[in-house]
Amino acid sequence: MKQGKLIIFSAPSGAGKTTIVKHLLKKFPSLNFSISATTRPSRGDEVHEKDYYFISNEDFLHKVAHQEFVEFEEVYNGTFYGTLRSEIQRIWNEGKHVIFDIDVEGGLRLKRKYENDALAIFVQPPSLEILKERLSGRGTDSQEKLQERFIKAEKELNYADKFDVILKNYDLQTACAEAEELVGNFIGL
Repeated sequence: MKQGKLIIFSAPSGAGKTTIVKHLLKKFPSLNFSISATTRPSRGDEVHEKDYYFISNEDFLHKVAHQEFVEFEEVYNGTFYGTLRSEIQRIWNEGKHVIFDIDVEGGLRLKRKYENDALAIFVQPPSLEILKERLSGRGTDSQEKLQERFIKAEKELNYADKFDVILKNYDLQTACAEAEELVGNFIGL
């Protein structure tokens, strides 16, 4: 079975990576979304096995012990996220390429593991202030959780130059068009 490619989109929360990834999934039938596993509860209308695999801390740690993750991280205190090996294989078995919407450190771990078979794209927000406005405007997090996200975002912005490409999301339509070109070139379309 031929291995597909990996397209990794990483950014601080609120930079627009999820919107860009959803756009690309509509444009490229040869892509399939990698569903991450997490120990956090679902937010809003998120669906198990569509948006995330929502699992308990105990189950997550069991999978870690059995090396079922390609990468994983405790993104926030007590909250784990990770990419299951079986998820990547599921997509490759369908003859498709894997697209990720993943945190910055997880994205870099995937890039190191898959090297030339992976394209790592960092989505750069217009500014930290606009990022904070976007996150606050969602209305899904407590003030304490928002503060935690702001601190993490500031740290993550320092990793941008470690990615293959920095995609500036100052205008969503332009960012989506640039993402289409990057991905199309990488997967050979």
